[in-house]
Amino acid sequence: MPRLKKIVCFGGGNALPQVVLSGLKKYPLIINSITSMMQSGGSTGQLRKDLNVLPPGDISRHLIALSEAPQWKKGLFYYRFGEKKFPGGHVGHRFGTVFIACLEYLFKDFEKASLFAHEFLEVKKNRALPATIKKTSLWAELENGQIIQGEDEIDVPKKHDSKLRIKRIFLKPEAKAYPPTLAAIQEADFIILGPGDLYSSLIPCLLPGGIKMAIQKSRAVKIYVCNIMNKLGETNGFSVLDFAGEVEKYLGCSLDLVLYNTEIPDKNRIKEYRKKEPSILGIVKFDKELDKDKFIGKNLLKKKGSLEHNSNKVVKNILKLCRQ
Repeated sequence: MPRLKKIVCFGGGNALPQVVLSGLKKYPLIINSITSMMQSGGSTGQLRKDLNVLPPGDISRHLIALSEAPQWKKGLFYYRFGEKKFPGGHVGHRFGTVFIACLEYLFKDFEKASLFAHEFLEVKKNRALPATIKKTSLWAELENGQIIQGEDEIDVPKKHDSKLRIKRIFLKPEAKAYPPTLAAIQEADFIILGPGDLYSSLIPCLLPGGIKMAIQKSRAVKIYVCNIMNKLGETNGFSVLDFAGEVEKYLGCSLDLVLYNTEIPDKNRIKEYRKKEPSILGIVKFDKELDKDKFIGKNLLKKKGSLEHNSNKVVKNILKLCRQ
């Protein structure tokens, strides 16, 4: 019986779980998904402060995406209760984040809490892993030299000028990578990065000490799935080349392949979407002179509704690239 290919996926938020993990899970692969553990806003941020635990929001989404449990368990994990309002417009807590946070609080051990969460959601051969289990915060230096603190402030600017570009992001205090995460990278056949918010979801996964070096040493094919839309405060005016360049800067090595969207949505569709998501600026531009051996352009857009990746299209293209 042939060995199952091992894939490591980096990212946070909703994009990676919904676009990549939920689709790849259907194939005979071993998936290790890695999230940064840097969230500081909303319900997750409140639990982090109140219980002094690691932020459980993103990893709970990874667990749901990889879950083979009945729908009622997944629905329960997503169920939001309570009327407390948090910064950023979030109301109430999601059951999944509370479940993981309380397990860690009771056991004083994130690894044990994660094990129980995997078991409850019936995540079998796959794993959702933290980039680090050290409590740390995400910081950013803007192009004017201003320093801002917190994943939530980078994600949704409230205290700084959102038109200023981010010069660099870093952790304070510094944090070492979670050893099982380093082992997963070492064993990977393919490494998938993104999609997702560049500075508040994806690149933070690469910051804990040891991850960058592990990726550099890895023989895995490194594939970046570029965002479709630019976001205010993070990627103002970015092109596909800009996205790939920033990822490579933090990796300290070249990407093997970059998968990007070539479909240009109707202007009215962009206008309607921006009414619902005012932080979205516009379509990510691409240069027609991109190296076609490295930059793979495809129609990855949903046919209608929100301007997001079509999961089936993305996963099929990832698998095609992996077979090549």
